[in-house]
Amino acid sequence: MDILNILFAIASIGLGCFGWLAPKYTMGALNLDGVKDTMGMSEVRASAGCLFVGMGVGALLIGTPAAYAMLGFCWTGAAVGRLTSCLLDGGTRKKWIYFAVEAGVGLPALLLNI
Repeated sequence: MDILNILFAIASIGLGCFGWLAPKYTMGALNLDGVKDTMGMSEVRASAGCLFVGMGVGALLIGTPAAYAMLGFCWTGAAVGRLTSCLLDGGTRKKWIYFAVEAGVGLPALLLNI
């Protein structure tokens, strides 16, 4: 069981690195231009919507400090991705606001639960 959990975590890290470090490739692979099909809408529903719903529900159901810390890791990871975009792609007011929200949820959740 531990080996499978480690493999799931490694797969998550590896796939996440594509979106983080190769966003244009990922956007092309997911047809995020909205012209070819509705994959872009599907991706937003999954990654910007229900992923966060699932994280929150899971933390509430498990209810341990580790679960809430994982919620903090996820939000802080989003903040790191946003900061990367601000630095490499150009910062905008909206990007900085989203970064502040992500860091404002993630860091306190980590500090309170680690």
